Amino acid sequence: MAGRHWLDPLARRLLVATGQLPPSPPAAPAPLAGGDDEAVERELLALKLAHNPDLRLRDAAEVRHAAALGWTLEVNVAAAGDWLRLPGCRPDLVDRLIRLQRDGTQWRGPGELAGALQIPPEQVLIWLPVLRFARPAEPASAQAPAPLAINQASEGLLRERLGLGPERCRRLLLERAREPFRDLADLQQRLQLPADQAERWIGRFRYAAAPEPVLPPSRRPAP
Repeated sequence: MAGRHWLDPLARRLLVATGQLPPSPPAAPAPLAGGDDEAVERELLALKLAHNPDLRLRDAAEVRHAAALGWTLEVNVAAAGDWLRLPGCRPDLVDRLIRLQRDGTQWRGPGELAGALQIPPEQVLIWLPVLRFARPAEPASAQAPAPLAINQASEGLLRERLGLGPERCRRLLLERAREPFRDLADLQQRLQLPADQAERWIGRFRYAAAPEPVLPPSRRPAP
């Protein structure tokens, strides 16, 4: 063994075999790169949430990280702002959810939720890590003001309840006379509302069509 370094691997194995050196401790397995990336992304999201508790999640990965950090969404009682934090959860979908909640609808699982929103189940599966389907202690309708009948309300009531300026109120009335509004998406498109305005109107309206005018007897058609 002359001329060879005492740390030479072959020399060390010979010394271990003859009992002159203790066996080397087993090497720790190298961490997976993917696991490191996941941990880093989760820590970054935790910092963002600490800075902005209402942060909107961008994709399925951030939903998983948010769930790991303890954030949950109670499906049957969640407010509009909570739903809007989920990736792909548009204001018109949230409006439908809030209106269904106020009507007493409760969902027991992701399939029922996807059916109510008329969206692919794959979309709900992206949200599933944070969703909880517990039954509410009391109906959401007991805690919310009555929604405004957007297709029937007077101009004065629209201005009072919505804070509309004359031009936008006039446009709303013209569009409503042309065809009743069907839902928030239809309202947003026809009035060209910015996204933040549409979000403020989530759950605030009923969309029943305006009743037919009642004609006086002298103007009613003959049977």
